[in-house]
Amino acid sequence: MSRREKIEAMLAEEPQDTFLRYSLAMELKNEQRYDESLSRLEQMTHDTPPYVPAFFMAAQTLADLDRVDEARTYLRAGIDEARKQGDHHAAAEMSDFLTSLGDRGESAL
Repeated sequence: MSRREKIEAMLAEEPQDTFLRYSLAMELKNEQRYDESLSRLEQMTHDTPPYVPAFFMAAQTLADLDRVDEARTYLRAGIDEARKQGDHHAAAEMSDFLTSLGDRGESAL
C-alpha cells in the first residue's frame, strides 16, 4: 500500500481531519497530480476557519507550474487570512514569496 493509499484509508475514517487532507494534497503533488492536489488545497481555503498553509502550498505549486498570476491571488488571500488568524509568521512567509515572484508571469497590458 502506497503512502497515498494509507492516507486515503485514514481519511475514509476521519474525512474532516485537516492534517490528513493536507497530507493527501501533498502526496498528490508529489505524484505530479497537480490538478487534484490544487483542488484539495482550494477546498481547504474554504474551511471554517480556512487552513492557512493551503494558501501557501497552492501558491507554490501554481508558481512551479508557471501559473504565477494565480499564485499571486492565493498569496494575497492567504496573507489576509493569516493576519485575521494572527499567524504573522505565515503572513510574512507568504509576503516574502509574493515579493520573490517580482514581475514574473505578469500579463501584458
